[in-house]
Amino acid sequence: MVASIPSDERLLDLVIALVNTPTRMTKEQVRTTVAGYADAPTRDAFERMFDRDKDTLRELGVPLVTVTDVGHRDDIGYRIDLEAYALPPVDLTGAELGVLAMAGQVWQDATLRTDSARALTKLRAAAPSAQAGDLANIGLAARVGAGGAALAPLLDAVQQRWVVRFVYRAAATGEVRTRHVEPWKLAARRGGWLLVGHDQDRGAPRSFRLSRIEGPVQAVGEPGGFAHPDPAEVAAAEQSWMDVAGVARLALLPERAEALRARALPTELPTEPGDADGHPALRGRDIVEIAYRATWELAEEVVGYGDAVLVLDPPPVREAVVRLLQAAARLDGSAGPESTAGPEVIAGPEGTVGPAAPEVRGG
Repeated sequence: MVASIPSDERLLDLVIALVNTPTRMTKEQVRTTVAGYADAPTRDAFERMFDRDKDTLRELGVPLVTVTDVGHRDDIGYRIDLEAYALPPVDLTGAELGVLAMAGQVWQDATLRTDSARALTKLRAAAPSAQAGDLANIGLAARVGAGGAALAPLLDAVQQRWVVRFVYRAAATGEVRTRHVEPWKLAARRGGWLLVGHDQDRGAPRSFRLSRIEGPVQAVGEPGGFAHPDPAEVAAAEQSWMDVAGVARLALLPERAEALRARALPTELPTEPGDADGHPALRGRDIVEIAYRATWELAEEVVGYGDAVLVLDPPPVREAVVRLLQAAARLDGSAGPESTAGPEVIAGPEGTVGPAAPEVRGG
């Protein structure tokens, strides 16, 4: 028995047929020539299937036109208005193409990198007036970590409104538990991917770092398993993730950690602490203040810069950084709050400053 053709494949075949027909296609021609419609067991079933597909194409913005034969008013056919369907010529400037190239750097996962690279290649070919250098020559780059194996299934789940189940490790407590989530939105935030959705187990909106999802993401139920979320509720949930919890003082090596520098708050702090004002290890470093949302989040970002960043204040952020470095030194991947012993630290003007120049490079 031949498996039925999926609805999205049937829709694509219908669009291809209606685009390439020289005049129009009648219902009977659609039923006999377009793959998928022969699966309808009866004429009435075909009529319902075809009517649903026509409505779907129009909802997607495809200009489907009904054509009536001049001599036979009952003879109705269909085609796609090519003038309304075709895109205007693409002519991007070098700056516009550069912005798109930088956006394409966000899709670093293996499953999406190939598609984004092909899309950019086609855009460059269609925009001969754009310069090949784009924004790469001025050193701009998107700093977003890969979403890992969770990104692709979550993208599908957001689009299909499919409830998902995954194992999640909480940042604050380290608790690992299974979550059932209605995925609303995926966003790139602070160098990583964030899922915003409704946590069914807690009955409230929540946000989840993809880097803290352990194991596979599994779909639960059927597509369309939850209603479209209220845009205001999505915005509120996303904003709650962005709310500031505190301000940290950091000491940065010159010309390093540019993403942190870009978020620095206006301050009257001296940029270079002298020998009398601080530990010699701080000499030549720039002192900046950074607003942060969560201790664990800033600690994970700081560790990524290695010895380019020292945490002066507050102590909880500094302690979280030390715990992460301890875990990295042990190569066991854990950084629980029970850790007490740590690497050598520097005593500075604010007390313990941070790890003494670990052999980790970044920023």
